[in-house]
Amino acid sequence: MDQTQTTQGGATAATPGAQRRVLVVEDDPTIVEAIAARLRAEGFQVQTATDGPAAVETAEAWQPDLLVLDVMLPGFDGLEVCRRVQAQRPVPVMMLTARDDETDMLVGLGVGADDYMTKPFSMRELAARVHVLLRRVERAALAAHTPRSGILRLGELEIDHAQRRVRVRGADVHLTPTEFDLLVCLANTPRAVLSREQLLAEVWDWADASGTRTVDSHIKALRRKIGAERIRTVHGVGYALETPAA
Repeated sequence: MDQTQTTQGGATAATPGAQRRVLVVEDDPTIVEAIAARLRAEGFQVQTATDGPAAVETAEAWQPDLLVLDVMLPGFDGLEVCRRVQAQRPVPVMMLTARDDETDMLVGLGVGADDYMTKPFSMRELAARVHVLLRRVERAALAAHTPRSGILRLGELEIDHAQRRVRVRGADVHLTPTEFDLLVCLANTPRAVLSREQLLAEVWDWADASGTRTVDSHIKALRRKIGAERIRTVHGVGYALETPAA
């Protein structure tokens, strides 16, 4: 697998993808080449891998800024790749799945993926979501150096903005970066109902309502970690973070 440097012909001068590294892991040659070509055109450096062991080896050697990772792979699957890569170092992961199966999505989020897309998908949307994930990582790094003071306490739920840590009844709860940002978004206006479109715009920087299933799956994963009773569903509208009565 040879490293592919950013091509000049397809990238615009001010593209935010410039010099960022993306590892694309997919065993279908047509799909992997299409993804790689689009991301190169967006200004990214790209490497590819076609099986689980090669993906882990390449991630360790090349230190990518982001993974685009298919679930179904030879050797071992994308979920195991995600586990092993995240054990090496935290890196944002976009999971790809051929099945519109919520269980697969939740398992992927549980092993450290930040977002997912179900095949078939448009290359335009994939590229947009890659940019979004990288912007979120940059915002999180900035927030870590300019932390908000204090800890937000909502009953037994504690949100530490400075350390990006969450506790429930004094016990640490591990959240992915996306889950943390989603919780903070809800906590900023407790009990207020935020629509899926609002959450997409605020957390994912994604204005297309086609991504609302992503919101639903992240909410479900978040409920499993902090308690289902803490997030209220308003059917047909969105979600609200419940707080103890004053």
